[in-house]
Amino acid sequence: MTLARIVPVAGALFGLVIMGRATQLPQQILGLAIVLAALWVMATLPRALARKWRTPPAP
Repeated sequence: MTLARIVPVAGALFGLVIMGRATQLPQQILGLAIVLAALWVMATLPRALARKWRTPPAP
């Protein structure tokens, strides 16, 4: 579960680096898209994994 929280943060940082070093607009747009995708994964993945790995109800 910890890895599911760390990897999207690394992706967002990677997108920020791309945006910061970009010299042209398409590169900045790519960096922004990576950041937004990483933020979406940060918001949705932990809850989805918790729901999937939930302990089943007792019979």
